Amino acid sequence: MSEHRRKPPQSQGGGRAAARRGQSGPSAGRRAAPRGATESPSDSYGSDSYGLGPYGAEGDERQSGGRAESRRASQRSTGARRREPEGGGRRGGPNGPNGPGRGRGRAAGPPPKKRFIDYPRAGKYGVARWMPSWRQVTGLFIGFVGSLVAVAGVGYALVGVPDVAKAANAQNNVYYWADGSQMVATGGETNRQIIGYEQIPPAMRYAVMSAENKTFETDSGVDPMGIARALFNMAKGGQTQGGSTITQQYVKNARLDDQSQTLTRKFKELFISIKVGTNVDKREIMAGYLNTAYYGRDSYGLQAAARAYYNKNAKDLDASECAFLAAVLKGATYYDPAGNVAVDNVNATPQANTKRAVYRWKWILDEEVKDGRMTAVERAKYTTFPKTQNPRSNTALSGQVGYLVDLAKGYLINNTDKTGITANQLQQGGYSIYTTFDKKKVQALEKAVTKVRKANIDTDKRPETDKYVQFGGASVDPATGAIKAVYGGEDATKHFTNNADTTGAQVGSTFKAFVLAAAMKWGVRDPDLGATQAQDERTQVSPDSIYSGKNKLKIKNYDNTIWKDKDDKEWLQRNDGDESYNTPSFRIDLREAMRVSANSAYVQLGMDVGLDKVRESATDAGLLDSSLASADFPSFSIGTSNPSAIRMAGAYATFAASGKQNTPYSVETVNSKDGTVFEHEKIASPKQAFTAQVADNVTDVLKTVVDDGTGTAAQLTGREVAGKTGTTDGNKSAWFVGYTPQLSTAISMFRMDDDETNKNREFLEMYGTGGQEKIHGASFPAEIWHDYMEQALKGMPSKDFETPEPYGEVVDEDPLPSPTPSVTESEEAPPSPSPTPTEEEPEPSLSPSASETCGTFDVTCQDSGGTDTGGTDEGSTDGGVTSSPSASESDEESSGSTNGNSNGSDSGGIFG
Repeated sequence: MSEHRRKPPQSQGGGRAAARRGQSGPSAGRRAAPRGATESPSDSYGSDSYGLGPYGAEGDERQSGGRAESRRASQRSTGARRREPEGGGRRGGPNGPNGPGRGRGRAAGPPPKKRFIDYPRAGKYGVARWMPSWRQVTGLFIGFVGSLVAVAGVGYALVGVPDVAKAANAQNNVYYWADGSQMVATGGETNRQIIGYEQIPPAMRYAVMSAENKTFETDSGVDPMGIARALFNMAKGGQTQGGSTITQQYVKNARLDDQSQTLTRKFKELFISIKVGTNVDKREIMAGYLNTAYYGRDSYGLQAAARAYYNKNAKDLDASECAFLAAVLKGATYYDPAGNVAVDNVNATPQANTKRAVYRWKWILDEEVKDGRMTAVERAKYTTFPKTQNPRSNTALSGQVGYLVDLAKGYLINNTDKTGITANQLQQGGYSIYTTFDKKKVQALEKAVTKVRKANIDTDKRPETDKYVQFGGASVDPATGAIKAVYGGEDATKHFTNNADTTGAQVGSTFKAFVLAAAMKWGVRDPDLGATQAQDERTQVSPDSIYSGKNKLKIKNYDNTIWKDKDDKEWLQRNDGDESYNTPSFRIDLREAMRVSANSAYVQLGMDVGLDKVRESATDAGLLDSSLASADFPSFSIGTSNPSAIRMAGAYATFAASGKQNTPYSVETVNSKDGTVFEHEKIASPKQAFTAQVADNVTDVLKTVVDDGTGTAAQLTGREVAGKTGTTDGNKSAWFVGYTPQLSTAISMFRMDDDETNKNREFLEMYGTGGQEKIHGASFPAEIWHDYMEQALKGMPSKDFETPEPYGEVVDEDPLPSPTPSVTESEEAPPSPSPTPTEEEPEPSLSPSASETCGTFDVTCQDSGGTDTGGTDEGSTDGGVTSSPSASESDEESSGSTNGNSNGSDSGGIFG
C-alpha cells in the first residue's frame, strides 16, 4: 500500500483539543517512530502489537476521539435522566456545561416549543415555576372584568321592570270543613288597594326612609355591600337576607312569581333593581314599595294597613301612626301589638310584640329628627304609642272561623319540616286546605257557651263581677288526635286571643289524673331506701291505696322527712273548705280522694312518686313541657300549670284511647295546582304513653267523679263519662275536662282584662260572677260540657269504656283499721287566708311559704294541721250551676294561686 495515503477527515468534536490529547497519549510516542523501523509484516496492514489502526497514527487519533466523545455523550444522557427531564439539569440544562450558556460548540437538544399560556412557567424552578407573571395576572383581571361586564349587559337587557298591578293578583287559600264543604277563602293578598303617590302622606315616606334606606333619594337603587353580605351568607349556608334598599324591596315584593331564596333569584333581582333605579322615577318606586309591602293582618299595601290598624284612609295617618306602620314593615309577626301566637307562641305574644313595636316606633321618630325629616318640636308631640284596633275586621273570619283558620295556618307553618309549606308560600296563596274541624260540632260548642253566657253573665246588672268573663273549649278525637271543635272567644274579629289555644289559666285539680297515672306507671318510692336505690325500687300503686284525707296535712318527702322550703318552713296542705275526710282516722283511698277531690291525699302521693315523674307523666299524656309550672313545690300535683284547652282535651284523650297518645292536629290534607303537597296520615305517629292497664284504671277512677262526685253535672244520657273538675286559688279559673270513648273535651272559664296589649293583665276573681257565690268546675264549665257533648255525640253509637284489669299493690301509709269513707257535706268555705302572690312572681311565688299564713310554732295552726302555702285550696263547691248548691253536692278543690303569665301556652302551630 502506498505510503502517500489520503489524510482521513477530522472527527466531529476534535480540533485542537483532540490534537493535544493525541500528542500526550501513548499513540504520540508510537507516531514519533520512523516509518519502516521494523520489518514486521504487520506494518503494511497497520495492525501491530501496539494497536495502531490501519491508518497509523491518524487512525488512532480518530478512534480515541470517538471513544471519549461516546463517554461524554453517555454521561450527558445519564445526568439528564437523573436531574431534569426537560433540559433543566446541570449538564443538559440551559445553564449547565452542555446548555446554551456554556459549551455552545457542543451538540444540544432541540429548543422547547413556545406555549400560548406559559404556565407552569418554563425555565423557572420551585415556587417561581408556579407564580404567574405580571402579564398573566393583568390579562386574567381584564378577562374577568370583561366577562362580568358582558354578563351584566346580557342580564340587564333580558330583565324587565316589574308591574305593581300584577302583584295584586295572588290567589286565595281555601279552607274546608272536615266534610269537604268550603269554610272560607282568605289570604292570597286580596286585601290590597293601590293608591297614588299623592295619597301617601309625606310622614310615611320620611319614616320609611329613616328606618330602611336613608339615601333612597340619591342612591342608584342597590347597595353593593348589602348584596355582598347576602350572597356571602347564602353561599356559606347561613341565614338568607333580603335586599337592603327600598328599590330592592320593591322589586322583591313585586315579583310574586319567584320568592325563592336562591342565588339565581338574587342575581336576577339585582339586575332588575339596577334597571328600576336607572329608568323609574323615585316617586314611582316609593309608591310601588308601599303599595306592595306586607303589614300583617292580611293587609298588603299602605291603604289596607291603615284600615286594618286605624280604620282610616292612608292620607289621614299622622306622623306617629306612620312611624308605627314603618316599624311593622320589619316583620308583622313580631311587631303587631296584637301578637301572633299561632305562628310563634313564645316570641310573638301581645306583650312581647308591643314592647318591640314601641321601641322601634320611638327609634324611627328619633331617626327622623336626626335625618332632618322632622323637627324636634314636632317629635315632642308624640309621646304616647298610637293605639291600634283589634285585628280581623274581615267579616268572613267572624265568629269561630278566624280561630279555626289561625289554628290551621299555625299548624302548617310551625311544622314546615313536615308539611313543606313555609309562611311565605302560604301567604302567596293557591292552597286548598282540608281541616279536621267538624262544622256541626263547632256550632254546637259555640251554642252551648252562648247559652250559658246569656243566661248567667250580665255586665249591666253585675259590672264588677261579670265583666271580662271568658270561656275557652276544645274537642279532640281520641282515636286520631284530630281537633273536631274549638271555642276561642265570642268573635275572632273582636277578641283576638284564641282561648282554646292560649290563656295562661291554671287547670287546678284536673291535673290530679296525671298524678294517679304517674303513681300507677312509676310507683311510689320505698321510704327505707336511699335516694338512688329508691328511684329504682318502686311499688306501683293500686287505686285502692290508702292516704290521709286530713286538712292542713303536714307534707313529707318520700322518706318521711318533713318537706321544707328554701326558708326552712313546712308545707301544710289544706283541703277545700278546710275539711278533713273520714275523721278521726282521716284514711281515704285514692279513688275516693279523686271523687271528693281531696287535695292532701294527692299532694302527698305526688311527693311519694316524685314530682319529676308526675311531670313526665303529664308530658307523656300530651301536655307541652313549656306549659308546666315549676315542680319545686308540692302544689305542682294540684294544677299550678297552665296548658291550653286543646292540650288538656288531647291529654285526657290519651286515657280514653287506653294509653295511646296522638298529638292534636288541625289539617288533614293540603292540595295545590301541583297536586297533594301534604297529608297528615303520612306523618302521624301515635305512641303508647301508658299501658292499657294503667290508662283504663285511671278512666275507671275518673268515672266515679262523674257518677257520684264533683262532676255529676256532666252526666250524659245513656253514655259512660269520665272526667274531672278543677278550680284554682282565688277563684280565678274553673275547668271541666271529660271524655267518652269517642270524644274528649275541655272547657275553661276565667276573667281577664280584654286589653291584650297590656303586659300587666291579671286574672280576676270570680266570686259573685254569674250571681253565684263562687265559680266551680262543676258549675258553668260542666254545664257547657254537658250541653255540647249531648249534641256532638248525637247519632253516634253509645260505647262503654274498657273494663280495667286489677293493677298495682295497695299502699297504706297508716296501717290502721280503715272506717268506711264518707264525705262531709258542707257549704262553700270562705276564701283561703293564704296570700295570693302577684302575677310577676312566676316560680317560687306560685307557692308561697307556710309562714305567710301560719308560723311553724303557731300552736293554733299546728293543732289543726298547719298552714297552707301556694298550693292551698280555696274551697269551692262544684255541684251544679245554681247559686245555692244542695247539701248533696260535694266540695271541689283548687290549686295554687293563678299566675297570669302565658309562657306555657300552646300555639296552634305546634299541635293544630
